[in-house]
Amino acid sequence: MAPSRLGRIAKIGPFAALLALAGCGENATQQAAPPAPPVTVAQPTKRTVTDWDEFTGRFDAIEQVQIRARVTGFVTSVEFKDGAMVKTGDLLYVIDPRQYEAVAEQAQGQLADAKARVDLAQREFTRATELNRSQFASESVVDQRKQALQAAQASVLQAEGTLKRAELDVEFTKVKAPIDGRISRHLVTVGNLVQGSESGATLLTSIVSMNPIYAYFDMDESIYQRNSRLWFEGKRPSSRDTANPVQILLSGETKPSHMGSVDFLDNRLDVSTGTLRGRALVPNQDLSILPGQFARVRVIGSAPYEALLLPDTAIATDQSRKIVFVVKDDNTVEAKPVVLGPLDEGLRVIKEGLKPEDKVIVDGLQRARVGAKVAPHAAAASGGAKP
Repeated sequence: MAPSRLGRIAKIGPFAALLALAGCGENATQQAAPPAPPVTVAQPTKRTVTDWDEFTGRFDAIEQVQIRARVTGFVTSVEFKDGAMVKTGDLLYVIDPRQYEAVAEQAQGQLADAKARVDLAQREFTRATELNRSQFASESVVDQRKQALQAAQASVLQAEGTLKRAELDVEFTKVKAPIDGRISRHLVTVGNLVQGSESGATLLTSIVSMNPIYAYFDMDESIYQRNSRLWFEGKRPSSRDTANPVQILLSGETKPSHMGSVDFLDNRLDVSTGTLRGRALVPNQDLSILPGQFARVRVIGSAPYEALLLPDTAIATDQSRKIVFVVKDDNTVEAKPVVLGPLDEGLRVIKEGLKPEDKVIVDGLQRARVGAKVAPHAAAASGGAKP
């Protein structure tokens, strides 16, 4: 039994060895040629875009007023709430008016006395003129009466001026808002003495206008020269004579939340910084922007043009170059260097290096290797690249 069984085993052995070797060959083949990795591809989006230059800007009020006392006296009341919006003519402070009202009454009496003197001088001048016609009064008497009348009339003018000044002082005891805007806190409380002299008038508070508001920004010389060249070529309107649009991004925002227009460019560059000061007029109906606040200001930087766009995730960096991975017709990967433009509605403008029919890898870049095959499938249609 044993020899025959050993013989059968010996005969089966070579076939088993061959099967084992065949299995090892298949495993080696599978390890040597793994399946092509899946990637998502899309053709670049083509649309009309406009370039925007971005600057750091600072908001400032169009109108800003320091409210100071115009007469000296004790503050009797504060009529506003700190930080509130006020309208032109709103009462802010009341200064004790009694001494100024007394001066105004005195000036009123002086004016009445001066007018009475004019009446008397007028009658005497008329009487002297009639007597002179009948030869009962000399020319010198007429001249004296005329001079007295003119002096009395001058006294009336002087008294009227004194009364107006006294009435103004009474009016100045009620401090009112000269502009619409947001008021600051009150700097003087009730019972304090304020000075109304022109050289040392007491500061009471301040008001800044809110809507609209200015946004100041500085552009460097190269941008100014480029915009000037585009204007000479008729490709971009000049901001000096055209209200070019402006986009405003506040701190933490990724999309513009306010729109405005350029309304001023300075007449010279700052020699210390080499920049040109510009200004935009920005509506601020919701009063969310405060003077002194910083923002990013985008100013139109080109004429509209046709461009190809890709998501930023499809762009890789190779040392100092920007590249995209394109799948060719044989499903192999090719790297194409590109020249990038600005962002437009979340997509990156590709200025050079790409064709509209290129199939760009937008997802799975880490699995793509230049020259290797991939298994591409089209991206779902969305606001980004078109499939």
